[in-house]
Amino acid sequence: MQESKNAYTIGAKIRDLRLKNGLTQEELADRAELSKGFISQLENDLTSPSIATLIDILTLLGSNLSEFFSDDDKEQLIFTREDFFVKETENSTVTWIVPTAQKNMLEPIIVELEENACLDPDIPHEGEEFGYVLEGAVEVTVGDRKGIARAGETFYFSSDRKHFIKNAANGKSKILWVSCPPTF
Repeated sequence: MQESKNAYTIGAKIRDLRLKNGLTQEELADRAELSKGFISQLENDLTSPSIATLIDILTLLGSNLSEFFSDDDKEQLIFTREDFFVKETENSTVTWIVPTAQKNMLEPIIVELEENACLDPDIPHEGEEFGYVLEGAVEVTVGDRKGIARAGETFYFSSDRKHFIKNAANGKSKILWVSCPPTF
């Protein structure tokens, strides 16, 4: 029995969603706390995920089981804490508050920095970035320019120069950061 030309395997559909979201296999694996090898095997139908793993992967890709297995192409409108993806390190927490944002023009995240913490410098790329400091203060460095934004203040810059932020507060700082196009 031959499959129709429109039939997709689970692996092919996951690969299509990953590419639609602009993620590499390594980025998806990192966000899902899986190995790149597992993602590769999954996309090539060499392994099958557990239901829990499939749900996690689909959530990170802005989908769910019912959307994944249906032909209905409605985009999610409201995102709750259950939809968010969080990556924690010793000195920072990054929360993707719209997990499907990588396929859109804007990608909003919440960044929390511990005292004296600094995010890794981002290399120049096309786009613009905006931040709103929710609490604390951050030192924003763009090329040779530096400035401090405090709670209730914003920053905005073109992403065409090396840039990064550092916590400038005594205690934790928290910002809403939006990148256009998605880069996080």
